[in-house]
Amino acid sequence: MRNFVQPQARLDGASLLVTGGTGSFGRHFVDTVLRRYDLKRIVIFSRDELKQYEMADRIAVDARKNVRFFLGDVRDVDRLEMAMREIDYVVHAAALKQISAAEYNPFECIRTNVFGAENVVRAALKSGVRKVIALSTDKAANPVSLYGASKLASDKIFVAGNNLSGSLGSKFAVVRYGNVVGSRGSVIPLYKKLLAEGATELPITDMEMTRFWITLDQGVDFVLSSLEGMRGGEIFVPKIPSMRIRDIAGAIAPEATLRVIGARPGEKLHEAMISEDDARNTLELDDRYVLEPAFNFWSAKGYVDAGARQVPSGFRYSSDTNSEWLDRDGLQALLQEAE
Repeated sequence: MRNFVQPQARLDGASLLVTGGTGSFGRHFVDTVLRRYDLKRIVIFSRDELKQYEMADRIAVDARKNVRFFLGDVRDVDRLEMAMREIDYVVHAAALKQISAAEYNPFECIRTNVFGAENVVRAALKSGVRKVIALSTDKAANPVSLYGASKLASDKIFVAGNNLSGSLGSKFAVVRYGNVVGSRGSVIPLYKKLLAEGATELPITDMEMTRFWITLDQGVDFVLSSLEGMRGGEIFVPKIPSMRIRDIAGAIAPEATLRVIGARPGEKLHEAMISEDDARNTLELDDRYVLEPAFNFWSAKGYVDAGARQVPSGFRYSSDTNSEWLDRDGLQALLQEAE
């Protein structure tokens, strides 16, 4: 498994806020930073009181003194400003993520993913937050779904936030990665659920469909290392493996037959995290790509001195042309880690 731990963010003594903190990523992120760092305070900001109650019940008693739960919605900028008072770092993980739900409820998707991103930037600037890093998705590159388009707009908002910070010095960056192994709503839990119910046939969108895959541990470590290294305006993309959905089904249930059901609205056959048009602004490091901002916030010299190199013209980082692939053993290793 690729390691994204070094360099880690220096969070000892800092105050941290996580939007969408009761989601799959948020819970794992909070568990990780509570274990690794001596935080002054961590604020979990989300709108679901039941999830907050359940999450609080899971946190060790000795860690609870530094944890605060804030009920609120990223659509409410006043509530965000209140939650961000005296906060050093923000990780923005709140979003509406289901592709089909976004297609059917476009106004709701835009209000959370786009207006919510603007509100996070406004509140961070008003509160003097030092660094904000936002979670994006592979679907934001050349989007065909409303979800992808809304996250592309969100990415642009966070990058442009660096234009607005001025003497405040607040910095904004984005992390973009693929499907999370075992996360809520992904295909692997669906297949396991169907098999547990006695299914002998599994649905598949297309026999050639591919996706990027990352574990929650990798995602958290990638966010922490990006938070440490960010200079403001970057989009960080991890180097992670691809796998065909049919091979996932075959690894989980070798005896099951596959039934092709066709693409859902807004669903791609393959996902790209870096398009050909992005290539001119993309640097490559050993474990990640860095998309430089179109605005001249800083020189790339720091990354070049660290060994970064310009990707070739016409480069495209896509799940179907990826150089790194998961086989069945690799998937089983990721599943065991995810569990």
